[in-house]
Amino acid sequence: MKVSNLSPIGLARLLGQEGLNLRIGPFTIRLHSCIRKVAENIRLLYAHYPIQNNSAFVDFHISLAQPKNLRRWVRPQVLFLFDGLSPFRPLPLDQAFSLFEWGLNWCVAKWANQHLIVHAAVVERGGYAVIMAAPPGTGKSTLCAGLVAHGWRLLSDELALISLEKGRLTPIPRPVSLKNHSIDVMRNFSSTITIGPETVDTAKGVVAYMKAPDESIERADERARLAWIVCPKYLKGVPSQLERRSKSQTFLHIVKNAFNYNLHGLKGFRTVASLVDTCHCYDFTYSSLDEAVRLFDKLEPPQDLAK
Repeated sequence: MKVSNLSPIGLARLLGQEGLNLRIGPFTIRLHSCIRKVAENIRLLYAHYPIQNNSAFVDFHISLAQPKNLRRWVRPQVLFLFDGLSPFRPLPLDQAFSLFEWGLNWCVAKWANQHLIVHAAVVERGGYAVIMAAPPGTGKSTLCAGLVAHGWRLLSDELALISLEKGRLTPIPRPVSLKNHSIDVMRNFSSTITIGPETVDTAKGVVAYMKAPDESIERADERARLAWIVCPKYLKGVPSQLERRSKSQTFLHIVKNAFNYNLHGLKGFRTVASLVDTCHCYDFTYSSLDEAVRLFDKLEPPQDLAK
């Protein structure tokens, strides 16, 4: 059963009562919320995701609720609750769905330590994946969205989940976070994508989410092999350009963007070293999304991987 099989009333009732057991990649999330906009965005952006039965193991118990004080009525707010505790300050009520997405990122980054977790977008083509590790504001999510709209499989917009045994990438396909100018860029780039409603005045500016392709969700159990590590950066007016990046610089870049590298000690070091050693590593600058996608489509995996 999928979210789309539920009526709007049925979905709202499930969210507000026993909770919705949503399967997202390798995780099951039980989500409770009586907030209308949460239900509306789940119905739009998570329509193709499977629903687990109540006997399934739940990785993360999440609730989005209004505070039980005057802020329920005056300048209403929303709380993110994880196992009944609130790890973040409340936000304005109209940011409830964005808080769910940000909070779920936090849950995975903090607790899914069976993986090496890197702050990066991950897309795949022909069985080979590219990790795009970069800090916020560098155009990572826009580039990810453009590649996905052009046929690359979405593994993640935010979190690369890397196996510590064989270095394979585990998908966790979720809506792609678009901010500010990137929202209109993607609307103009593709007429086939679905972008949810905009939320204004967040800490990140205007935010909207692009729905993950159905195929990416259906293939969420299919891991990929890493072939390229790319450090992207949007620079207005520059031509798209890939330049080789040294292995040592790339190693340090991955470590810097990893959430739990230190936790894994020697195994973490060996995992990153092996990935960097076997991949093509690049710096990438771009201003045109069309140019960027055409260039990525021409990427060839390392010969040793292609054998």
